[in-house]
Amino acid sequence: MKPDVDQILGLSAGQLLATVAPLLPAGYAQGTTSIIAFMLMLSAQEYDRAAEIRATENAELRALFGELAQLVDDADLRSALSDAAITKDKSLNISALNASNESLRRLLITLQTQIEDMRGPEARQAERRIWEVLRAGAARRLLRLPGG
Repeated sequence: MKPDVDQILGLSAGQLLATVAPLLPAGYAQGTTSIIAFMLMLSAQEYDRAAEIRATENAELRALFGELAQLVDDADLRSALSDAAITKDKSLNISALNASNESLRRLLITLQTQIEDMRGPEARQAERRIWEVLRAGAARRLLRLPGG
């Protein structure tokens, strides 16, 4: 059996907290070691779900752009939204997913600004859809504190 990255990070964090930190003098070194262990625990949690979170979020943003593109008066933005709606992630590497996500989020900001300037029930419904997607993304990215 080979240990996965999340297991290695978790075991390393446990060793730092249970073995190394107690041997250090109270103060900066002990506190820093404990913080590093805590970050390793959160990194282990993120490792296991990172690609799924990002791929799901990217897909939701693309679907949102497809839904809302027709509401936008600006032809360039409508075209950019329609184009983005049909793109796919090039890879499941985190760096590639993050690059796609960054681009999609910049477009989302432009869309949201445009929608907020619009009047009428369709615009308010579009705002609600945007916030639904943002809330779902935030819930997926939520880190759980160890033991909590």
